[in-house]
Amino acid sequence: MKVNELARCTGVTGETVRHYTREGLLNPERDPDNGYHRYDETDLERLRFIQRARTLGFSVAEVRDILAHADHGDSPCPMVRDLLAARLPEIRARIRELEALAERMEQALDAWAEMPDGTPDGHSLCRLIESFPEPLRDDEARPAKEAQ
Repeated sequence: MKVNELARCTGVTGETVRHYTREGLLNPERDPDNGYHRYDETDLERLRFIQRARTLGFSVAEVRDILAHADHGDSPCPMVRDLLAARLPEIRARIRELEALAERMEQALDAWAEMPDGTPDGHSLCRLIESFPEPLRDDEARPAKEAQ
């Protein structure tokens, strides 16, 4: 299979296939006649595996490690569990941060709905942003609820 054939079979772009090949996740043979990469069923299954792993949030480097364990006959499952167990609290914290950001954006849009547009005048760049409360500095005390 050529790059674009493999890409079509898995629903990715040819550039994605080339990227994973450069990263060492796919190991195609070279066609001796023209030097093109030739992918086989093993590459197709690996690419499907890579897609599943990426969907679960694994980085390219982590997928490389997982594949290396499997290629050496070692079970990557304990490492996979540990990686996800460590990542999940980080993701939940990021979700909370994004929810707080969405709330600030909604507050800003509500507050700005009736405000007139301004023109920079040497004292002001954008009155909308400048009207929004300044964030707390790192050295300022945070309320107990926010410190948790």
